[in-house]
Amino acid sequence: MATHFSPEAMKFLRGLARNNDREWFEARRAVYERAVKAPMLALVDEITAAMAEFAPEHVRPAHKIMMRIYRDIRFSKNKQPYKTHLAAWWARRGMEKTSGGGFYLQIGPQQVMVAAGVYMPEREQLLTIRRWMSAHHEAYRASVKKLLKARGAGFEGIDAEALTRMPKGFASDDPADELVRAKSWGVHAWLPAGLALEPGLVREVVRRMRLTSPLVDTLNGAILDAQNNPENAHYGEGRNRIF
Repeated sequence: MATHFSPEAMKFLRGLARNNDREWFEARRAVYERAVKAPMLALVDEITAAMAEFAPEHVRPAHKIMMRIYRDIRFSKNKQPYKTHLAAWWARRGMEKTSGGGFYLQIGPQQVMVAAGVYMPEREQLLTIRRWMSAHHEAYRASVKKLLKARGAGFEGIDAEALTRMPKGFASDDPADELVRAKSWGVHAWLPAGLALEPGLVREVVRRMRLTSPLVDTLNGAILDAQNNPENAHYGEGRNRIF
């Protein structure tokens, strides 16, 4: 099918960025439903169908994967009601409400982004991954390094929003250092905005998701192992153990 977007969709998103209010949006809701939301759902469906080969645990209906265009403004100083880009998050089955490792797609008038990894997990998962990083930092770094060198993929490390100090329970000279202080792990790639208008959009997104699927599986594996085998959740020994 080679789903992609029309110039009308990008025009809508640019207009929304300039007029981010309910009156403007509601007057053009029909355009949003037809030229923006419907193609995004079709795109998610097509990508998900391809993911069945390499990430079957992330396959869900498109309406569960596409993220709402409405912003949660309850605790934000920014009271603009709408996002000015489209987004989708392929969570692992069973981790839909707790983050875990997954695949992310963002489409806007300026850029397309493909990302994979764990982003700002809830407290228990955060501690689990930090413990895992303390014990497996060399393997993780090697995996990321391989992705950063993948020809034509354009991967970069994500902004980890790292703590300035090591979290409680970890040694100050832990060799995992920045990986333990991080709040997110994974990679992302920024692609030209024009890709959203091209038939090659699905191919380029799926190629990057396929490359990153082993990393996502590894991160989820660490979380699942800790959940299923609490006695293994400490990972480290000696100075790196929490309890």
